[in-house]
Amino acid sequence: MESQKQANHGSVLGSSLLIAGCCIGAGMLGLPVLSANAGFIPSSVMFFVVWLFMMTTGLLLLEVNLWFTGEDVSIISMAGRTLGRVGQAAGWILFCYLFYSIMVAYVAGSGSLLAGIAEDFDLLLPKWLGSIVFTVFFGVLIYFGTEAVDWFNRLLMIGLITSYFSLLFSGAGYIQPSLLARSDWTAVWMVIPAMVISFGYHNLIPSLTTYLGGNSRKLVGVVAVGSFIPLVIYLAWEALILGIVPAEGFQLALDTGEIATLALKNIVDSRTVLLLAEHFAFFALVSSFLSVALSFLDFLADGLTIKKDGKGKFLLCLMTLVPPFILAMLYPGIFLKALSYAGAFGAVILFGIMPALMVWRGRYVLKVDAVRIVPGGRAALALVIAFASWVVLVNLWKVF
Repeated sequence: MESQKQANHGSVLGSSLLIAGCCIGAGMLGLPVLSANAGFIPSSVMFFVVWLFMMTTGLLLLEVNLWFTGEDVSIISMAGRTLGRVGQAAGWILFCYLFYSIMVAYVAGSGSLLAGIAEDFDLLLPKWLGSIVFTVFFGVLIYFGTEAVDWFNRLLMIGLITSYFSLLFSGAGYIQPSLLARSDWTAVWMVIPAMVISFGYHNLIPSLTTYLGGNSRKLVGVVAVGSFIPLVIYLAWEALILGIVPAEGFQLALDTGEIATLALKNIVDSRTVLLLAEHFAFFALVSSFLSVALSFLDFLADGLTIKKDGKGKFLLCLMTLVPPFILAMLYPGIFLKALSYAGAFGAVILFGIMPALMVWRGRYVLKVDAVRIVPGGRAALALVIAFASWVVLVNLWKVF
């Protein structure tokens, strides 16, 4: 009865926007820098490929989640029940690695972004101080919990939407078609890990499955539409930045691991466009940071059985925020590396390979009798695993 009630009252639009909001984050600051050498056309093609890959793995995870409709499960518990203790342990390690990597990218990017905004108003703000202000202020919000984050996030979403469309309107006149026409297909592989991170919403699947009462038709639509919205937004953002800044204009940002707005600052002569770009990037970064930090705090509380009372929440906030803050301070240019490593060795395995393995074992070993959401049988699952494995191997080769 409760499941039917949720199915009737759960908001498809709201669920789709939750997925979209989860995707739009730090990728905004790093993707134009990482994709500059490849160019707009190759990057757009790869954006579509990665979106299709991540949508497929999201649907695979949904299929597994629906095997346990009515139960309170997470990615970790699903891995444990389908892949055994080894799968559960791997899920734990990958989840912590992924979310700490993302948090490092957020903290490092926030320092550069706030320092840049302060500079526009003739104020001097060191990047380390910007990261401290960012971490402490939003750490307090996280401490006060979901309700405080929810209300503040509504203001952020208003700012995000307003600044985004204002930026497109103001900056469109500065786009040079010749800059969008250049391409280097050999350089497109560099941006794949950051693209994977930019479509990482999979940790929301269990919550949305419960919210929509396990209604598979609605959930499939939510995953498809919710992940497609960021694809459109990212492509428009890429067209704007890559159409204004020539490839060589990104070199300093790429060499120092800085954010895209630094490259824009050195090229564009419009204060309005620059301010809108920085404010849009700020709203995107903060809204995603809050949702990631809050979900990671809840994950640690559940996994380590820490009560979310006064002392417990303070300890959880320290565990969530202090390690990434220390890493960001020790390695000031870590933003792009943290973003890439999170995608290449965290998200692509946790959100790519593991859902395919869980479905494979459930369908063909455990013989789970349930609706198959993703068609294609073993061939489709093998293709997902092969693509994800290729991304991991290419980036391992790059590291070593």
